[in-house]
Parts: sequence; C-alpha cells; structure tokens
Amino acid sequence: MASNSPAPDGTDVQEAPSAGAWGEWNPTEDSVRPVRGKHRTLKPRGGLARSSTVLGVGVIAAVGAGGIATAQDRPQVSISMPSLPDLMGGERASAASTDTPAAAATTTAEIPQQAAAQGQGDAGEALRNRILQQAEAQQDVTDTQALADAERTAREAAAQEARTQKEAADKEAETVRVAAEKAAADQAAAEKTAADEADAKAKAEAASAPAPVAKSAGGFFLPTSAYTLTSRYGAAGSMWSSGHHTGLDFAAPTGTPVKAVGAGKIISAGWSGAYGYRIVLQLNDGTEIWYCHLSSMSVTSGAVGAGETIGRVGATGNVTGAHLHLEVRKGGSTMDPMAWLNSKGLSV
Repeated sequence: MASNSPAPDGTDVQEAPSAGAWGEWNPTEDSVRPVRGKHRTLKPRGGLARSSTVLGVGVIAAVGAGGIATAQDRPQVSISMPSLPDLMGGERASAASTDTPAAAATTTAEIPQQAAAQGQGDAGEALRNRILQQAEAQQDVTDTQALADAERTAREAAAQEARTQKEAADKEAETVRVAAEKAAADQAAAEKTAADEADAKAKAEAASAPAPVAKSAGGFFLPTSAYTLTSRYGAAGSMWSSGHHTGLDFAAPTGTPVKAVGAGKIISAGWSGAYGYRIVLQLNDGTEIWYCHLSSMSVTSGAVGAGETIGRVGATGNVTGAHLHLEVRKGGSTMDPMAWLNSKGLSV
C-alpha cells in the first residue's frame, strides 16, 4: 500500500503506488465501470430508442478505437480516491477549498484519467451517432420503397380496372351488334316471306283465271294474247344469223298460252338450237307456222284445231327475254307474218 511522507515544507505527499500495490490493471473491467462524479445525460435523437445493446456496442467500439492498454504499457501515476460527496453526486467542496500541494497533486493525477475517459466517451458517442444515422437512413430507404410499392400497386389496380371496364363495354357493344343483326335478319326474312306469299297468291289467281280468248276471223286465230310486238319481219341486226329478222316477236310473260292459228297437224316438235323449243304446225294448204322459244309444248304431234293451245311462251334458245317468235313459211321460204295474218282478217 502507498504511504505518506512529509515534504520538505512540512506537507504530506502521496507516494506513487508500486506496480503490484493495486494489482494488474484490467482495462476491460475499468472501461465498463460507471464514470464517477458528474456526467451529462444524452437525450434520444431521431425518435429511435437508444437501447443498452447499441450503447454497449458503441462503448466497446470506442474502447477498441482508442486502444486497450495493459498496466505494463501505461506510466504509473498517482491516483487518489474521490471523497464521499463525489460518489453521491455532490460538489467537491473540500477539494476546491484546499490550497495545499497535496490537493494540487491529487487534481494533477486525475487529469490524465479524465482525459482518457473523455476521449473514449467521444469516440463511443461518434460511433453510436453513426450507427443511429445509418439506422435512420435505412428506415428512410425502407419507407421510400414501401411508398413506391404502394404507388405501383395502385397504378396496377387502376390499369386492371380500366381493362375490366373496357372488356365489359366491348362485350356489351358486341351483344348490341348481334341483337341488331338478328333483328335485321328477322325483318328481312319476314319481308321475304310476305313477298313470297304475295307472289304465290298472284300466281294462284292467274292460274285460276280463265285463259284469254285469241282473236279469230274466218277460222283463224292470233297465236297469243296480252302481248307486245318487239321485233318485226326483215329488221336488220347482228342478233340474227341471216342478218335480218325472219319472223314476228310477240313479247309476253313466260307461261302465256300459245294457240294454233288454224286447223292442221303437228309435223315437228322439240329442241332446235337457236330457236329453243319449237313446234312446226302445217296448215291444210301446206303453209308452215313455226312457234319458237317455247317454255313447254302441250301437243307434239297429230291434228289440231284452230285456236287450240299447243304450247306456252318461254325464253329458250338465243333470246334476250321471254317472247314467242312466229315464222310463216311457204314453199321453203319465209314471208312476213304480219302481212299473212292481215290477209286472214286478223289485226295484229
């Protein structure tokens, strides 16, 4: 243990302790002891709790940064134990009121220890502040990322909603289009049905009506009734193979009855190329009457009476429409049908 010896001026001076007086100094143990005397209390920063773990890490790192020295590496200094008021957090009144060299020596011995403790405290404080700053920065990054994720999720939800609405609108438009097309088709079908019914009714009425009687004079009849003359005998044109028209055309609806102009016999009936279906009637005086472009033939052979129906108007062979092509031939040569009919007392 240390002993006090009087100084030359009569005051007691504390001797420096020997190396083994206090035992080997344990820096780790000393570094974790609470600082004696007055010290400041740090306030929390940035809303983050300063846990004992963070402070412990800061203190250990600060001690490591300042270097841990052993007793052999440190110079021996005089250390005085603080008085009871210091331990209780009071003022060092007795030390401050003492002007003796011993008090001065005690203060001088405490300075290096306080400086070392202050340096270690500043290093730990800096490290702790850096750790807190890094934690705050990481929290900011996390918050920013969370906000970005939320915004992206909102955009994706809005896009999906827009797609859903568009699909619904397209589906509704397609439904309307299909309904409109169906309604138009139904209307067209109804109109066609009505037209077909009207046509069928007209045909039924025409079939049930009595056939018109051909004009007659002295035992001769016009070949058909309800007609329109379209081409006369001798008309020139490229439509006829001979370069001119060899007959008289009576335009009439298909199916109109065709009559024998006079009594005679059928000497030919059938297909005849450009003439289509043709009937050749030979009168009693040897004159031949050709009925051409017929749609049907009622009599194909044998004797017939004047005014008897032998066929019906049609559009077979080389034609541009339904009509009866009538030719009158005598001795193998054609003659004007209108003049011949007029000679029999018939007005065409």
